[in-house]
Amino acid sequence: MSHDSQVHKPQVKIPATYIRGGTSKGVFFNLTDLPESCQVPGEPRDNMLLRVIGSPDPYGKQTDGMGGATSSTSKTVILAKSEQVDHDVDYLFGQVAIDKAFVDWSGNCGNLTAAVGSFAISSGLVSADRVPENGICEVRIWQKNISKTIIAHVPITQGEVQETGDFELDGVTFPAAEVKVDFVAPVDPSEAMFPTGNLVDDLVVPDIGTFKVTMITAGIPTIFLNADEIGYTGTELQEAINGDDKALARFETIRAYGAVKMGLISDISEAASRQHTPKVAFVAPAKAYTSSSGKNIAASDIDLHVRALSMGKLHHAMMGTAAVAIGTAAAIPGTLVNLAAGSGERSEVTFGHPSGTLKVGAQAECVNGNWTVKKVSMSRSARVLMEGQVRVPALFE
Repeated sequence: MSHDSQVHKPQVKIPATYIRGGTSKGVFFNLTDLPESCQVPGEPRDNMLLRVIGSPDPYGKQTDGMGGATSSTSKTVILAKSEQVDHDVDYLFGQVAIDKAFVDWSGNCGNLTAAVGSFAISSGLVSADRVPENGICEVRIWQKNISKTIIAHVPITQGEVQETGDFELDGVTFPAAEVKVDFVAPVDPSEAMFPTGNLVDDLVVPDIGTFKVTMITAGIPTIFLNADEIGYTGTELQEAINGDDKALARFETIRAYGAVKMGLISDISEAASRQHTPKVAFVAPAKAYTSSSGKNIAASDIDLHVRALSMGKLHHAMMGTAAVAIGTAAAIPGTLVNLAAGSGERSEVTFGHPSGTLKVGAQAECVNGNWTVKKVSMSRSARVLMEGQVRVPALFE
């Protein structure tokens, strides 16, 4: 066994914080703490983040890294003082693939946004004069992946971020302090909220079928289907779908053809390397069900059911960005989401997901025949799990 120090260099230590945000968790970095080669986008940065998380892992477990072997726990965040006027922090999100060697930078993580606010305050990225001694600090976040503004309302007690509390979020085991998150103008007026120009389209998927879909870009590009058209009730939990390779392959094919129709990719072959966006989800009218934790939820507790897939698997709760798309689509009469919720105009919607329920508010209005959204709001919580340094072999230098 060689002990040649030139061959086996010691590990590199990088300051990092491991934080739960909403129903996700990830490894957070201050941009200036990263090794120099990783302070700019590129292969060294991606390789470093892959190694931190423990990917690519052919075993699908991420045992040799910080990842938790699910799309909700295979996440990385890089924060910096904002370069944008009237913003506090620039938030860059990397979704790390589990069994493949790539980091997807094409979208945002809505759940981790609550944690971005907390981390930004406690690591000094927010000016001290913006942080009250007691009360709420409005952290103005510039989401760099998608060039959008998000406001996190972070509670402060005696000048410190208040993390503990009694706010319960379905999909998170323990209560914590509530962090309200506002996704401001999630759809740019110059962008098409509905890329095809239609609230509902017929999506032709060769060898699988033709499906009614609502394709919307709000929060994250999302393709909504009706549960009954694809053989589901809408009350499914993860095991009903994630153990069914044929079903997962069918969802991925639908997603690929939807991505082409939305203009996100030019050929279905490109979908394989663009796993984070678009999302595919299915909706159904409200009905009683039992959540994954065994909680009985009545039909009257919710307006509709939504089940969404993330990184090729049914999500255990709901992606925060997809919740923005759900809230927006629910507010617009005629979309599949709105119809499943009982149609009509609505400024908020409560939907059922595998872990329970989530309420999303949306301010939408129709101007000259075009729908715009002022903001979409939801409540989340965040908690620092661990802080210090993450260690990685110096392979990325």
